[in-house]
Amino acid sequence: MLWSNSSKGGGGFARPNAWEFHNAEPARTMSGEPYKGRDEMNQLPGESHPSGPWEHDALAQLENWDPAWASACRAMSTNVWNHTVLPRKFVELVAFGVNAACTNLNREGTRRHIRGALDAGATRDEILTVIKMAAVMSIHSCSLGAPILLEEMKASGKSSSARSPVATPACDRMKEIGQWNDAWNPFFELDPQWTDQFMSTGAGIYGSGIFSPKETELLSIAFYASFTHMYAPGTRRHIKAALRLGATVEEIMEVLKLCVAQGVQACNLSIPILAEELAGRSNS
Repeated sequence: MLWSNSSKGGGGFARPNAWEFHNAEPARTMSGEPYKGRDEMNQLPGESHPSGPWEHDALAQLENWDPAWASACRAMSTNVWNHTVLPRKFVELVAFGVNAACTNLNREGTRRHIRGALDAGATRDEILTVIKMAAVMSIHSCSLGAPILLEEMKASGKSSSARSPVATPACDRMKEIGQWNDAWNPFFELDPQWTDQFMSTGAGIYGSGIFSPKETELLSIAFYASFTHMYAPGTRRHIKAALRLGATVEEIMEVLKLCVAQGVQACNLSIPILAEELAGRSNS
């Protein structure tokens, strides 16, 4: 859970054949089934090479300006799409989640990977669950700020207002089943009613059964390790949980590589703007 401690440069440039870059592959898929062929699992109808996180116009312009770097960057950033460690649908769901995360909110990337996930067979409820996960990761504002608030409150000699006891059934339930995270104690102390409301929100996501526990942990790793978040305690907690639930080192590494691949959003954003500005100056 996101909030739990549980369970050939030059003029003759051509787009690279990604299969040339990666010859070795693990024996089984994330679901434990024997690997299917690359064409069957990793390519959508009518697609010769997966574009992964790229906007087509930005990539085409980059290939025109700097074909050698474009080739290298494309090979790196589409690596996961060209492997079969994770199913294509799950790859798109992870990429979608990283773009939709409340720490990122990349509209174009979100739409691109929603389309990719739907094309790969994702359901509305699977995508909706990832949206919910992307929203509740905002709890780390309290994970960061509440302990500091308590420390500074004590250092300044101040205290919080007295509160009447309130029922906290969601928090109580999580403590009973061993899913309470002590990192939540500071904001529970400051506002137990609100904390219970938040836990009810999260429990409705992670108790839905839409994803397996291992898939949930892999998605959580992506949210935590994303370059727009980089929350180390959560990343460690969910890597540990994913391994415990049967995830392989290779699967977790693919998730981390998907986070890195989203760095090409800098190209998707900036290259068309640069092309427009250059064109405007050449016409003036």
